[in-house]
Amino acid sequence: MTNTLKKLIARLQSCDEGATLVEYGIALGIAVSVGAGALLTLGGDVNSKFSEAKDALNEPAPTSD
Repeated sequence: MTNTLKKLIARLQSCDEGATLVEYGIALGIAVSVGAGALLTLGGDVNSKFSEAKDALNEPAPTSD
């Protein structure tokens, strides 16, 4: 039983397929975080530009006297 357990542990230590999955998961998490941060930053800028455009459209036209 002990010998079988030692062989299993040795086999799992030499197998690196799971590490690749973990690395992909970490990379995906970082990409999602960076993307969300960029969208939040750009969202505020876009919102302010749309507000400026709305205000400009609501102003009365200047009259020429």
